[in-house]
Amino acid sequence: MDIQRAGAQPSTKGPPEWFTGAVRIDPLFSPADPARVVGALVTFEPGARTAWHTHPLGQTVIVTSGLGWAQREGGTVEEIRPGDVVWFPPGEKHWHGATPTTAMTHIAIQEKLDGKTVEWLEHVTEAQYRA
Repeated sequence: MDIQRAGAQPSTKGPPEWFTGAVRIDPLFSPADPARVVGALVTFEPGARTAWHTHPLGQTVIVTSGLGWAQREGGTVEEIRPGDVVWFPPGEKHWHGATPTTAMTHIAIQEKLDGKTVEWLEHVTEAQYRA
């Protein structure tokens, strides 16, 4: 058994290569191989969002507070609220983040495939974000 104590892992800022705006990432779990699932608590300040990205084995997002938006490529921007659970299938190009006026926090859970959980792509433009 391994207990990850709250506050034992430092928060990090979301890298500007992967995010627009102020984002804080708090690691939750990332067990050693052969386990594949990893999770983090991600907080987006108003207007902050991910870049477009995909996950080789998909991603589950559980909204814990605030108000956010999520979009898959070719789809409409969807509002997401506390308690909502969003599933992005493997390889689906998508983004998620806060609304322009309200912060949003979610738990992001994804699995590693060959050591990789995500492929980061281009940034979401202002026009895409406000569509």
